[in-house]
This record gives sequence, C-alpha cells and structure tokens, in this order.
Amino acid sequence: MSGERRYDAVVIGGGSAGLASALALREAGRTAAIVEREPFLGGILMQCIHSGFGIHEFGVDLTGPEYAERFIGRVLAAGIDVFLDTTVMEIRPRGDRRELTALSKRYGVVRLSAGAVVLAMGCRERNRGNIAIAGSRPAGVFTAGLAQRLVNIEGCIPGRRVVIIGSGDIGLIMARRLTLVGCRVLAVVEIQPYPSGSVRNIVQCLNDFSIPLHLSHVVTRIVGRDRVESVDIAPLVEGRPDAARSFRLGCDSVLLSVGLVPENELSRAAGVPINGDTNGPYVDADLMTGVEGIFACGNVLHVHDLVDFATEEARRCGQRVAAFLGGAGHRAPSLKVAPGANVRYVVPNAYVPGRENVLYLRPMIVKNDAVLEAAIDGAGIRKRKLAHVQPSEMIRLVLRADEIPAADPARPNQMEVSIR
Repeated sequence: MSGERRYDAVVIGGGSAGLASALALREAGRTAAIVEREPFLGGILMQCIHSGFGIHEFGVDLTGPEYAERFIGRVLAAGIDVFLDTTVMEIRPRGDRRELTALSKRYGVVRLSAGAVVLAMGCRERNRGNIAIAGSRPAGVFTAGLAQRLVNIEGCIPGRRVVIIGSGDIGLIMARRLTLVGCRVLAVVEIQPYPSGSVRNIVQCLNDFSIPLHLSHVVTRIVGRDRVESVDIAPLVEGRPDAARSFRLGCDSVLLSVGLVPENELSRAAGVPINGDTNGPYVDADLMTGVEGIFACGNVLHVHDLVDFATEEARRCGQRVAAFLGGAGHRAPSLKVAPGANVRYVVPNAYVPGRENVLYLRPMIVKNDAVLEAAIDGAGIRKRKLAHVQPSEMIRLVLRADEIPAADPARPNQMEVSIR
C-alpha cells in the first residue's frame, strides 16, 4: 500500500473493545480505522460459541459470534476503515500526531497517521512455561483457548481423555464442550483452595456433567514421551505437594487454563508505563496511558470477566478520545485511585471530581456479606453491601459526581477502594 493514511484515531485490535471504541469515535464525528492481525473482526468472541454474552449490553443471552456480529455490522455500516491480516509493528510520535507502521500480507507495508491511538489488543494465555511442570515435552499439551479454537473453528478434537489444569472460565467451558463432543474430562485441577472461574461456570460446566474438581491440588508431572500418557496429581499441605497422597490419572491430553496476560509488547515498545498489578498500562480517568495521545481499554488494560464490561469501558474510551481530539490534546486533570484492603487493583488509576467515575476492581478474597467502601483521604464517600465476592468476579463501582467532593489543594485527594 503506497502513501500514508490519515485518521483522527487508529484502534489497534478488532475484538469487542476495539469495535466498541471505534464506533464511539465515529458516533462522535471522528474518522477512525481498525487494525486487526486476524483475517476477521470479532477477536476471541468468534470461537466462543457458548452463550452468556450480552446480558448487560443488550438484555439478551447471546453466543460470542452473535455478540460480535451486532458490532461488526455497525462498524462496516459506519464507514470505519478496517485493515485485516495486518499487524502494527511500531507506534512513534511525529509532531502532535502518532505514526503507525504495520505489516500485512494483504496490503504490504501500511503507514497510518493519527491524532490518537487506542490500544485494544486483548490478552493471551499463560502456557506451560509459566507454571513449570516437570516432565518431558510430549504432544497433547494445549492451552484451553487453543483447544477451543481447534474444536469450534477448525473442527478438530485435541484428545479423548483430558485433564484440565486450572479452573479459569475458558478451561471450565472447555470441560463442558469436550464432554459434549464425546471426550472424557477426567478432572480439573486447581492450585487455589477456591475456583478461579465463575460460580455459574462451575455449576453449568462441571457439576452438571459430574466432572471432578480438585481444589488445593497440583499436577506435579506430565508423563509421556511422544504423546501425553498420564499426569501425577498431589494435594497441597501447607503449600507443598504431599507426595504420599499423590495419584496418577491416565490421559492423552492436558489443557492449561492458568490465567491470561494482557498483550502489551507493542505498548512497552511505545514507551507506555505498565502496571505490575494488572500487567496492563497505567491510565488516567480518561483511560489515557502515560504517553500523551495513547489510550487503552478492554483486556489489554486489565482482564475482564464479562465482555459486556469490556464493551462499556471501550465505549467510554472512544468518547474520551473524541473529547481529547476536540480539546486540542488537553489531558483532563485527575487524582489518584489506589487499591485498599483486600483489593488487588482498581482501574482507572485516577478519578476526576465533578463528573461520574466508573471503576472496575478485583477482590483478593472469597467472602460472603462483604462491604465495599470508597474513601478519599480516609473519609468515606460510598459504602455498598455485597452478598459474595471472589477473585474471579470483577466488581463495577459507579460513583456519581455529587458523591465526589471537590479537590482540596491542601490534601493528597487520594481515593482508596477497599473490601471488608
């Protein structure tokens, strides 16, 4: 592709977050383009053929492809340029704009210029190297997401007798899916004393199919030379595997569902500061990163449990980008938000007095009858009772403008969100 294309904003990633942010930009009268490395829009939603999407966003229960199609049709109708099979390699400043260089087997070298960039690259799965299980490297070890793609898109079954390591939602969903296509899921093995996935998926994907869940257990070894033959499983006692109570399950496949990591190699290369608690960028109240004109939303910012929340956050991001462009690059003044007791992280990392602020946070505990509290410099501004909290389920907190006092120049004005 010869020459340079100019837009008000370029969105990197064509999944749920990228689609929603691009639409919000277009609805605000801004020109936008989406750059997506896959040959189709929709991202991971296109392989999620189970239901459970859209309850908050549309008030109906949809499959992943159905949810994505509702946005894809609107994106194409809105005249948003889409570059498929295209990977952004570099983002660099040029005056008051950002220059993107991408490579594509469809278009060759693609050069784009934008007043702002939205990072919406999603996340990737942790793999065997991240959890250091002993054993050789036989065939038959898959991430749960790869297995999902093989079954739902490629039409291939990864194995017949399967053990799943980790109880994340993708692994739970694949336990049900593999059972439905005729495989036998022997066990789900979870290192924590509580499940990593949602209660709904524990019930619908494991309990309804009588699939055993071993909490506080670890796979200590994967056995097999050419193909997986079995795994050794041991309970944890005071944090250590109890070899005396270890047992072996014969299997031909192992699925890893051991967490997701926001995809931020491109962000780091662009100089964007990364938050160690989320593995995503630090962002202010407008979802702008530490680099002027670069914004982030969706799973590249922090791993969401519901696509509806990722969409909501991305829509707000697109609106904030449009306001940034309209204000000739003005960054809204914002004050720090920090996680308090029993909270792993809060996003965004800042708030603005005098307007509504929507915060997303991850609990660090499992508890019934909990209380969520937001305070500024120790003075409470909101309390909310929660029937149940657990780390796998994100909490959304909306603070009205009238709940947030005006900034006091003599104080830090730091907001802290806690669970007790």
